[in-house]
Amino acid sequence: MAEHRLKPLTALGHDHPERVTIGPVTMTEVADVALASVTARMGRLPDVQGAAAAAGIPLPAPGHWQGGSPYGAFWLATESWMVEAPFASHEDIRALLLQVFGDAASITEQTDAWARFDVAGHHLHDLFERLCAVDLRAGQPGLATRTVIDHLGCYLILRDESLVSVIGPRSSAAVLFHALETAAHSVF
Repeated sequence: MAEHRLKPLTALGHDHPERVTIGPVTMTEVADVALASVTARMGRLPDVQGAAAAAGIPLPAPGHWQGGSPYGAFWLATESWMVEAPFASHEDIRALLLQVFGDAASITEQTDAWARFDVAGHHLHDLFERLCAVDLRAGQPGLATRTVIDHLGCYLILRDESLVSVIGPRSSAAVLFHALETAAHSVF
C-alpha cells in the first residue's frame, strides 16, 4: 500500500505564510484562523443570542466586527455571523460551535473557503481607496463590510486604525494578494 505524506500549504501555496512590506505597509497572509458561519434558525435568534453570550461569542451589529478570546465575529447578514477562532485550538470549529448552539443555528465550516490577508501600517485609507469603495477615512475600528476588490467579493475588517483584514475566496488568493501588492506599489 502506498504511503502518502500530506502537508498543509497556505492559500498562496507555501509552507509558511507570505509577508511583504512595501513602504509603510506590511501585508501578511494569515493561515492560523478557523472560520464558521453561524445563522439563527427561524424563530431561534433569542436562543442563539443566549448561547453566544454564555460562551463568550460576540454577535456584532450589522456592519461590525468584534474581537474576543478565543472567539471573534463579524456580521454577514440578518441573524448571520462569521465566527473566527485560533486554528490550533479550534481546527474543528463547526463541532465546537454545535456544542454551543445545538439546533438553534445552522453552522457551516468556512476555514478552507477563505484566505485572509492582514494589511498593517499607516495611511491605509490611501491604499484601500484604490482597491475598493469602502471609505476607511470615515470608518471606525470594528467596521466590517463586504466589498469588491479586483472583481472578487471580499470582506474588509478594520480591526484598528493601522490594521485591516481582507478576507477573500481562497481559490483566488494569489489574485487578491497581487492586487494588494500592486496597489501598495502605486501608493507608496
